[in-house]
Amino acid sequence: MEEKETVFVVSDSVGETADLVVKAVATQFNGGFVELRKNAFVENYEDIEDILLMAKQVPSLIAYTIVIPKLKSYLDRRAKEENLAAIDLLSPLMDAFSRTFNKSPKYQPKLMRQLDESYFRKIEAIEFAVKYDDGRDPRGLLHADIVLVGVSRTSKTPLSMYLAHKRYKVANVPLVPEVAPPDELYQISRNKCVGLIISPDKLNSIRKERLKNLGLTSQANYASFERILEELDYADKIMRRLGCPVINVSDKAIEETADYILNTLKK
Repeated sequence: MEEKETVFVVSDSVGETADLVVKAVATQFNGGFVELRKNAFVENYEDIEDILLMAKQVPSLIAYTIVIPKLKSYLDRRAKEENLAAIDLLSPLMDAFSRTFNKSPKYQPKLMRQLDESYFRKIEAIEFAVKYDDGRDPRGLLHADIVLVGVSRTSKTPLSMYLAHKRYKVANVPLVPEVAPPDELYQISRNKCVGLIISPDKLNSIRKERLKNLGLTSQANYASFERILEELDYADKIMRRLGCPVINVSDKAIEETADYILNTLKK
């Protein structure tokens, strides 16, 4: 049985970069003819020797992304001694960067996989938005970057999640005439509270569609004009008491409203 041509994909990290480059090249040669053997987290000379031993058994070449200088030099030397082709996928571009921009690389593996502070802030903000959604725990209002208030179906939750992806901790509180707002809402700065309002016609349409999706009759009190006007009037009184900026979300996309909120709060 004829041995299949093999490319040993070698990396001192996950190996995604080398894997993608090799696959891109292989497609130019009807890629299915070649077998890829991925070797990730290669961190010592013994790992390299194991790869060389396997590579000698089949028609092969080695494609690698190794940035640790000693490890790279060792692989280059030993591959040459074993008469094996070892292709460095990173150094030509890194050398070009150094020459052109007069900067030195860090020569540190796994940098692309390091989770930076910004990533952790986003995850924390998303978890915060979930935990303090829909007035679930009013204690979160005191720790939020932004607090959204409004009647049901004014996009409070989607806005909270969208802003969380921008690394803002957002809590939201539904305003319902039968339920007094939590005391914490009056303890926060009005500079981080935003009221969301909507036209009665738009809210009526949204609520009817919501009831329809739930399999309920559109004649329910939730979607009645009388009830909607009562809720909007109540919300207006609360927002006036808070002294917070108010945004009409009737004809705005989530992204547009979010940008408006951030610009308003910055002012």
